[in-house]
Amino acid sequence: MPTAEPREDELVGRARTVLAPLGAGYLDEIEAIYTDLHRNPELSGQEERTAAVAADHLEKAGFEVVTGIGGHGVAGVLRNGEGPVVMLRADMDALPVREATGLAYASDRRAVDDDGEEVPVAHACGHDAHLSSLLAAATLLAGSRQSWSGTVLAVAQPAEETGAGAPAMLDAGLYRDVVKPDIALAQHVVPLPVGIVGHRVGPMMAASAVVRVRIHGRGGHSSAPQATIDPVVIAAHVVTRLQTIVARETDPAACAVVSVGSIHAGTKANVIPETAELGISVRCYDTALQGGLLEAVHRIVTAEAAAAGAPREPEIEVVEGVPVNDNSPADTERVRATHQAYFNDGCVVEMPLLAASEDFPYFGAAGAGAHYEGDPVPTVYWVVGSASFDAWLSAPGDTPQEKVKHLPVNHSPQFAPDPRPTLLTASEALVTAALTHLASPAH
Repeated sequence: MPTAEPREDELVGRARTVLAPLGAGYLDEIEAIYTDLHRNPELSGQEERTAAVAADHLEKAGFEVVTGIGGHGVAGVLRNGEGPVVMLRADMDALPVREATGLAYASDRRAVDDDGEEVPVAHACGHDAHLSSLLAAATLLAGSRQSWSGTVLAVAQPAEETGAGAPAMLDAGLYRDVVKPDIALAQHVVPLPVGIVGHRVGPMMAASAVVRVRIHGRGGHSSAPQATIDPVVIAAHVVTRLQTIVARETDPAACAVVSVGSIHAGTKANVIPETAELGISVRCYDTALQGGLLEAVHRIVTAEAAAAGAPREPEIEVVEGVPVNDNSPADTERVRATHQAYFNDGCVVEMPLLAASEDFPYFGAAGAGAHYEGDPVPTVYWVVGSASFDAWLSAPGDTPQEKVKHLPVNHSPQFAPDPRPTLLTASEALVTAALTHLASPAH
C-alpha cells in the first residue's frame, strides 16, 4: 500500500516518542527476557519453550497471536488503522555448541538432536538477542499507537539454522492465513562495536547449499586392491577435482566457494571400505551461479565414480540450502536514511558482502511462487554491533576486518554480545525501521 514519504525529522520525532519507555526502566525487562532465553536455548525444530515466551509477551502487548506455524513458529498481528502491513522477524533457535563464555547466565543445557545424539545447546549466534529486541519493539509499538497507523506483523521464526524455518512457516500459510506484509524487516547481531548499525543495498549474504555425497565401491582386503574398487581413491579424486569448479569454471569476477568439510570412510587400515561419504558446502552471491555450481558438483562426482568403474552411481543430495539474502534497494535506502537520522554520526556503516547465509530471503522474492502467492514482498536486512567497547578497543588491528579476526564470532563457544547496549540499539533499529514504512497517524 503506497504511502507518502515521511520527512526524516518527523520520523525521528515519532521514533523518540515510541522509544521513550526504554529510558524509563523497560530496558531492564528486555535484558531479563534475553538472559532467560540465553539460559534456556533450544535446538532447531525444538523451540517449544521459546515460542511460548514469544507468544505470551505478544499477547500481553495486545497482539492477536497464532502459534504452531510451520513447527513452533509464532505470528502476532497488531492492527492500528489504515496503512501498510510491516513484518518484523526474529529467529529463535540455538546451536549444538557447548558454551564457554563464563557468563553467570551461560547455558548448561543438553538436548537430543535429530540424529538421536545428546548434544550441548547454546545461543552462540545471537538469536536470543534478536527475539528479545523483537518483543521489545512490538511492545513499544503497541504502547504508542497514536504515533503510527497500519499493521505490525511480529514473527518469531524457528529453525533458521537449518534453513527450513522460513519456508515451513510460509508453506503453513503465514502469508495466506495470517496476513501478507507489504515489507519484511529483520536484523542480526555481529561482532562489530555496540551502537553500530550496518546496511548494504542488494546482495548482502551468500546463497548456500550443503551437498551430501555417498560414493559406492567394492570393498576388500588392502593387500589385494586389484580385487576392489576403492571409494576412498574416488573420493580423493572428487575432492581435488571439485577445486576446479571455482578455479577453472567460475568467472574470476564472481565470488564462489566450494569446500569439502567432511570425509568419512572405512574402519581399519587393512580394509578397503564399501562406501565413502563427503559433505560439501557451496556458497555464492548469485542464484543462477548457485545452480551452476551444484550442477558442476553433480557432474564431477558422477564422472569420477564412472571413471573408476564404481558398481553403482553415487548418491548426491542437497540436504540444506538457502538463497541469496538480497536487500530491496529503495526500501533499504529508506531504512538506512532513517537510521542515519536517528543514530549518532558514524554509527551507520556500509557493510561488505557477508559469506554467512540466512533463510530470511524466503519471506521476500526468493519465496514468491514457490512458498507464497502473489507479488514478491520486498525485504530489508541489516546488522547490529554486539561487541563491547572494551573488547573492540583491545582487539589487535587498525581496521574493522583485522579486529573482527580477534573477537569471538557468531557460532563460537565464546560468542557473547554485550547485552544492554546491544538490546538497546537492536530495539531502536527495529522500531525506527518499522516507522519508516508504517503510516503517520495523520495519514
